[in-house]
Amino acid sequence: MTSHAIKNTTQDLRQSGDKQLAEPIWFDKYLLMTSFALLIIGFIMVSSASIPYAAGSEKFGYNPYYFTFRHGIYMIIGMGAALVTLNIKTDQWEKASPYLLISGLVLLILVLFIGEEINHSKRWLNFGLFTVQVSEPVKIFVVAYLAGYLVRRREELHTQIKGFLRPLLVLSLVTVSLLLEPDFGASVVIVLTCLAMMFLAGAKLWQFIVLTLTVSGLLVVIANTQTYRLKRLQAFLDPWQDPYATGYQLIQSLIAFGRGEIWGLGLGNSIQKLDYLPMAHTDFVFAVLAEETGFVGVVIVLGLFSFLITRIMMVGRRAVEHGKYFAGYMTWGLGITFTIQAVINIGVTSGALPTKGLTLPLISYGGSSLIISCVVIAIILRVDYETRISRYKQEGIVPGGAK
Repeated sequence: MTSHAIKNTTQDLRQSGDKQLAEPIWFDKYLLMTSFALLIIGFIMVSSASIPYAAGSEKFGYNPYYFTFRHGIYMIIGMGAALVTLNIKTDQWEKASPYLLISGLVLLILVLFIGEEINHSKRWLNFGLFTVQVSEPVKIFVVAYLAGYLVRRREELHTQIKGFLRPLLVLSLVTVSLLLEPDFGASVVIVLTCLAMMFLAGAKLWQFIVLTLTVSGLLVVIANTQTYRLKRLQAFLDPWQDPYATGYQLIQSLIAFGRGEIWGLGLGNSIQKLDYLPMAHTDFVFAVLAEETGFVGVVIVLGLFSFLITRIMMVGRRAVEHGKYFAGYMTWGLGITFTIQAVINIGVTSGALPTKGLTLPLISYGGSSLIISCVVIAIILRVDYETRISRYKQEGIVPGGAK
């Protein structure tokens, strides 16, 4: 269709009053705005939670804005990475998915040998100017690989048991590598994400139930094989049993929730961040948010996450409906990853789940997590853009500049 014809078509649509078709929307603006809102909330809360910790430490030069500055830099890098990612077509992700998985496995092996050890875990690769927590990009790589597999072996997945079992062999390699670091939290996220993706792609219900029960049993066994994991579980069930050791962090987090009441103590007025709640700006930043903004703030953030995840899953559904199966499966996988991380982090800080070191997407302090979260949002926006382009082309109203 020529540009002149498109112009005439658009004018005709405007005259008919169909504004949605006359003025095409290229991306889900609500998804983007919600992501920005969570980023801003994260920046504010990380700043508030980290100021006392940074100001009182010689390690950080007694600079109260040490983490604020770094978090701001991570946000800028994350948005820059998101802009680059927006220009990557989903079929390029599909073609590269096997190589991405291989790259992820290489990173997981490298971190075991040359990784930087922090708190008895080797999860980070140090590249001099920056460090990378390898489990963060690996989550995207595994989701991309599995989405490609589900497209290539779609019929086999529906009809043969081997189609269901093959990706589990790959998943087991990734999981074992993560457990050796050890990173039990990332292992749980990846396993649950892959199971959910296979279910949404049409795996038989009985296979899914059997595998879910098997995996759940294995995770329980693994959780009980290490003494520190068992102590965390016991602390979750009764933190007051050891209030000055294993139960300390959870107790301080619960106190923060209790102090917040309905309206909170006010921004910057948290008591728990004054060296009572360890490293409050990282995995337990939601507890500080609850203390300073109260029940109202908690509900708002939960509402934003619920809305964001709903929009992500809707993008995936539209992609599948338009025959873009890889894009749809990948979007669903990324959305499920976000959901699991948010549920676990919020569940841990509120005492509903055992303590596990997982960041709250778009909010917690952590360069790798924040940058990858921005990249994930960009991938989803790209899928949404391509799906809308496909639809608009069918309706004959796409300008020639659309890519």
